[in-house]
Amino acid sequence: MSTQRLAELPDAVLRLIEKASGPVVDVGTVNAGRNSAIAARVRTTEHKLFVKGLPLDHPWVWTQKREADISPYVRGIAPELDWHVEADGWSLLGFDYVEGGHADFTPGSPDLPAVMTTMARLAEVPAPDIELKDMTHRLRTYVDDPADLSWFEGNSLLHTEWNPHNVIMADGGALFVDWGWASRGAAWIDPALWLLWLIAHGHTPVQAESEAAAHPAWELAPPAGLDALAHVQRRLWDSIAAESEDDWAKPMQRAAHAWDEHRNAVA
Repeated sequence: MSTQRLAELPDAVLRLIEKASGPVVDVGTVNAGRNSAIAARVRTTEHKLFVKGLPLDHPWVWTQKREADISPYVRGIAPELDWHVEADGWSLLGFDYVEGGHADFTPGSPDLPAVMTTMARLAEVPAPDIELKDMTHRLRTYVDDPADLSWFEGNSLLHTEWNPHNVIMADGGALFVDWGWASRGAAWIDPALWLLWLIAHGHTPVQAESEAAAHPAWELAPPAGLDALAHVQRRLWDSIAAESEDDWAKPMQRAAHAWDEHRNAVA
């Protein structure tokens, strides 16, 4: 489900930003992503911010709190969170603005090693003691055998949402944004989910698995677990593509089919 992006910041939102960071002197909306009603570059007299927000009655407003709760544990991996406010009908997050473009996931991209470097750093972060989704719960609907869910158990903090718009290539390397669907599970799941996006951007399944194999947890991934996850992702993306009009859903569905066929020799 996408969220309609507002072209202009409501007066109530501007007042909340100014209360948190001082007088606003310039605002530019951001087009990438559709999970927030507000996504804007905001310059105040003393600071430059990226502000994202949702109405407090939005069904996904919980993702705002999830990002705020995770922020202390992903310093250096994600942009720094300056503040989180919930007032006047809005939930807003104010991050340090990071100059940089989105990652290029095509074959041979120079961004891939930097993305993997940051992903490896994330793999060192245990799941914090905050409310998180669990991968066994998230994937329960899509397994053939409930016993397959045991492959996905673990206590690593996972990002899980590897759309290249969620990866900013900055001078210091790759930074990950949009942590609303962060979850708890086996550390090898993140590179396995990332490789689907690589396939969608032109890699073959063999090439994508080769890139994912640079992740320190990949050698711990049980082949049967990867097989199960590939089949789960096929079913999940079939479901998403059937309900979504987003232009990335069909390529991801095709990528999930390609990986499942590679792993499970699906006819």
